[in-house]
Amino acid sequence: MSKILIIEDEERIAQFVAKGLTKQGFHPTVALTGREGLHLAQTGDFELVLLDLGLPDMDGFGVLQEIRSAHNDVPVIVLTARTSIEDTVYGLEEGADDYVAKPFRFEELVARIRLRLPSDTNGADLNDLTGGNITLELRTRQARVGDDIVELSAREFALAEAFLRNPRVVLSREQLLSRVWGQDSDPASNVVDVYVRYLRKKLGAEHFETVRGLGYRFVA
Repeated sequence: MSKILIIEDEERIAQFVAKGLTKQGFHPTVALTGREGLHLAQTGDFELVLLDLGLPDMDGFGVLQEIRSAHNDVPVIVLTARTSIEDTVYGLEEGADDYVAKPFRFEELVARIRLRLPSDTNGADLNDLTGGNITLELRTRQARVGDDIVELSAREFALAEAFLRNPRVVLSREQLLSRVWGQDSDPASNVVDVYVRYLRKKLGAEHFETVRGLGYRFVA
């Protein structure tokens, strides 16, 4: 059962989300203040955090920064009424994995949560993924090239996982953008290209082919 931390100061919304997630088979915990949520995020064993920005005691961006500065790669979905492009971009740059605007459809929120959860909490195969000399250890979220451990960020690992689950399949930039950065990501963004370059540098350029006009393909 996936443990999800909800950091939301509006108790009505927090309880609505918590009740809905419980019915979906998740195990939610509610924090009504930023400091309480930050403490739980740093000490609890959560698979995902839902984070409101307009908290009474500290800004949600501050909570996010503290989580990431502690090298905590737990997926964070920002859930907020702030819908400006500036806030969205800033949140993603600070380490948010997705951004859901209020009001929202609960079904969409659950879909985004399932997309962001580690494979093991979705009931997916927990065997290591292997392609050529690359191994992704899904339980530990660790990557290896041969016998060498390679440090990957949460997004780099998610992108590598998408490739290794689809060997020889051409994946479009739009597919990768949606899978790793969320369905509302700007399709004009070049972030996929940037992160493919990161993977080429860390895991081996020969594994990631550019298919002109279509996207990228993983070759073992």
